[in-house]
Amino acid sequence: MKNKTQIEESASHQNSNMNGMQNTSQNTVPLDVKDLSILRLLQDNARMSVKDIADAVQLSTTPVHERIKRLEASGVIKQYATLIDGAKVRKGLMVICYVSLNQHSKKSGTQFIKLINELPEVVECYSISGEFDFMLKIVTEDMNSYYNFHVNKLSQAENIGQVQSVFIMGVVKQTHVMV
Repeated sequence: MKNKTQIEESASHQNSNMNGMQNTSQNTVPLDVKDLSILRLLQDNARMSVKDIADAVQLSTTPVHERIKRLEASGVIKQYATLIDGAKVRKGLMVICYVSLNQHSKKSGTQFIKLINELPEVVECYSISGEFDFMLKIVTEDMNSYYNFHVNKLSQAENIGQVQSVFIMGVVKQTHVMV
């Protein structure tokens, strides 16, 4: 269990080192109705043409293109991605893994984050509050692959305290839509 000082150090460190994580109260970007409409369309189909977006939001192509570029430059749009069915590419096992660290120093946090960024099985990592410090989303081929990952990669890392694995039985809801 973390004490207050450890939590503050851990949170401060993780906020400064987690790629892409920003303090939302200080870094929000003003969005109008047209921006939100453009974002909704791109979340549904990132390959939608500027002309089709312009038609849908009732603007000409030039302002839509400029808005998209502004949304990209301001970091609202972080990247465009392809969503893949893991079972069809031999990544059928999804695991949520909770990890606590033994020490909560800046150095140990940095080492753990560096390790996580080097492990391709870890597709998402969140700094969390509570009994555990991190929540990892891991995808592997099967239980044997996960066992190998857990025993030979994750558990071999320095400063790992407790690890708890939760195996995903089925997906009820999965979305990338935020606005």
